[in-house]
Amino acid sequence: MSPSNITTEVWSLAKWSEIDQETRRRAMSVGNDEESWEILARQARSVLRNYSTSFFIVTRFLPPQKRARVEAIYAAVRYPDEIVDTFPLTQVEQAELLDRWALDYDAALRSSSVRESLQSGSPSFVAGFAQVIREAAIPPEHYHAFLDAMRLDIWPRRFETLDDLIESYIYGSAIVVGYFLTYVYGTERESDFDRALRSARDLGIALQLTNFLRDVAEDQRRGRVYLPQDMLNAEGLAELDAHDPDQHPALNRVLQKLTRIADEYYESSLADIDAFNPDSRVAIRACIDVYRQLNTQIANSPRGILHRESVPMRRKFSVLPASKYWRLPLAYLRA
Repeated sequence: MSPSNITTEVWSLAKWSEIDQETRRRAMSVGNDEESWEILARQARSVLRNYSTSFFIVTRFLPPQKRARVEAIYAAVRYPDEIVDTFPLTQVEQAELLDRWALDYDAALRSSSVRESLQSGSPSFVAGFAQVIREAAIPPEHYHAFLDAMRLDIWPRRFETLDDLIESYIYGSAIVVGYFLTYVYGTERESDFDRALRSARDLGIALQLTNFLRDVAEDQRRGRVYLPQDMLNAEGLAELDAHDPDQHPALNRVLQKLTRIADEYYESSLADIDAFNPDSRVAIRACIDVYRQLNTQIANSPRGILHRESVPMRRKFSVLPASKYWRLPLAYLRA
């Protein structure tokens, strides 16, 4: 998914519910829609801070209005991801929560403002995200594609080829999230928008492949295999078992091939980065650079498939403009 799979619980389901209720109460206690939006945006920022250090850092280099919209998007994709990855629920309970969330999203889209969405009973993060959908003119069906991908996490299946993986899963889990961001980032010229979407698509594929490759064992524990079956079969692996040492040489060859493919997508995304509005390019470039480093680490790791790679903080900072480091301490100090 969006940029990083979390394997440990950060906020429990009860904590999310508590935060939602408190955020709704505060957002409804103020006098106008703009103040309500600010409350929702601040809480969405807290979600991003708590769940993704890397993405939180790179988004600090966006203009404030775009940054708030990106944070609202992140919160709207984080919660469904937690439903299928982290909360201790049965598959039926996961599916019911996702279905309810989808209905809340459709209801929020029928509203004309944040406060109207909240008054109709929409969860706070749904209300904030629906406002971004309206203001940025994002095609609303993209979010349903995202939720469909989350349902595939509940009822996993094999993906026969890389194309099958991309079209059946990565499209909903990552590509459409890139599309959300593209509508927020914008372009200097209308004629560049298709190129920006192409860049977002390539980056979504690259990010998702990198996340798959560092989480092979964890995904298998959840009953999921995100490595194309034809690549596994070519190495004599009819049934993947990341914990079987005898499979590691063959699995490493599959990972090497997929890290090279991911790197090609990073390069392709970078080639079109000039299509985006200049005020967003620093953040996009930083995202590409940080996750491309992670992809390279996975390719070169001597510690094997059972080790989950991560980029050290000092290397994350190294891809950012030194002239703007001052933004980061302030961002972490703010409540």
